[in-house]
Amino acid sequence: MSDDYLFELHRRRFLMGTVATITAGILSSGRIADAYAADFPSKNIKVYIPTRQGGGADLNLQLVTGIWKNLLKVTFEPVFQPGAAGRVAYEQYMGKASPDGHELLFGNMGPEVLNWVVKKPTFPLDAYRYFFRVDSDPSIIYISRRSKFKTIEDIVQAGKKETLNFATSRIAHPATIGVLALGKATGAKFNPIPFSGGRNTRNAVATGEVPFGALPSASIVIQQKNFKALALFDDKNVLGGKIDNAPLVNAKFGTKLPPLVSARAFAVKTETIQKYPDRMKILEDTLRKVVATEEYKQAVIKAKAPWELISPGGQKECAEYVKNILAIGEEYGDLLRGASAKQAAKKKKKKG
Repeated sequence: MSDDYLFELHRRRFLMGTVATITAGILSSGRIADAYAADFPSKNIKVYIPTRQGGGADLNLQLVTGIWKNLLKVTFEPVFQPGAAGRVAYEQYMGKASPDGHELLFGNMGPEVLNWVVKKPTFPLDAYRYFFRVDSDPSIIYISRRSKFKTIEDIVQAGKKETLNFATSRIAHPATIGVLALGKATGAKFNPIPFSGGRNTRNAVATGEVPFGALPSASIVIQQKNFKALALFDDKNVLGGKIDNAPLVNAKFGTKLPPLVSARAFAVKTETIQKYPDRMKILEDTLRKVVATEEYKQAVIKAKAPWELISPGGQKECAEYVKNILAIGEEYGDLLRGASAKQAAKKKKKKG
C-alpha cells in the first residue's frame, strides 16, 4: 500500500468527518432552515387584492404593511384587481404568482369563500390557504343619516309592502346572506344590488340610489357621521355606540342566524407552505409582531377603524373560519344563487 494512497484515504476521512460534524451542528441548532431563509425576502412583496382601492381590505392592508415593511426591510406592492366578485384576482394569483413567498393574496375570507359556493373556481380549493387573519368584522344593515327610515322595523315593514333594493359589495357576501335570510324569515322582500366594493356600496346609500345597504361594520364606523347602523348579524355587539347600539337581528326578530362575519386575511399557494416552511415562519412570526405593537394599535385608532374588531389568527383559525363560512354558504346557498341568477339575467337583458 503506497504512501500516496494512505494520504488520500486519511484526507477523505478527515473531510467526511469534518462535513459530518458541521452538518450535525447546523442541524442541531436549526441553522439549515435559517440558511435557506436568510435571504428572504430578497425582493419586494407583491400583494393581490380582489377589491377596489379604498375599501376595507385596502385600509387593513395599509395599516399592517405600514409596519410590516420595516420588519421585513422590503416594500409591499399592492395589485388591486376587482371584477367578477373577486374571481379575477384569485385567477390571476393562482395562475401567475410565484410560490416563492414573494407574492401574497390579501382579501376578505367571507365573501371570497362564499363565491366558490355560488360558482366553483377554475382551480382546486385546496390549492391556496389563508395563513393569517387580521380582523373579525360582523355584518350590519345601515342607512343614510338622511333616510326616511329610522329603525330596522321600518325597513322590514316597508319590505312587506314592496320589494326594496339594497346595496351590497358583492352578491356572495355574509351581509347579503343576512338581509336575504331576514327577508325570508319576516316575509319582507329584499333585492341585492352589488356595487363592487365598500366605497361604491356606501355611495349608493348616501345618494339615495337604494334605501339601505349591508356591509361589514368597520366601514360604517369610520363614516358614522354619514351613516346609521340599524341591525347587527352577530351574537354580541362589541362596538356599542360606535354603531348606534344597533340591535342584534336574532334578538329583535327571533331568528337563529349564525354570526355573519367578514375576516380579512393573507393567503398563499399551498405549494408555498409545503416547499418553504422556513419562509412561512418568517411571514407569520413577523405578522404576529406587527399586530402586537403599540404602533399598530395607534395606527388603527388614528384611521378611526374599530380596534375591537382586530382579531389576529394563524392557519388554524383561518381554516376554522373557512370551514364555518362554507357551512353557512351551503345552508343559504339557494338564496345567493337565486340572487346571482337574477343579476345575471338583468345584465343579459341590458346587453340584448
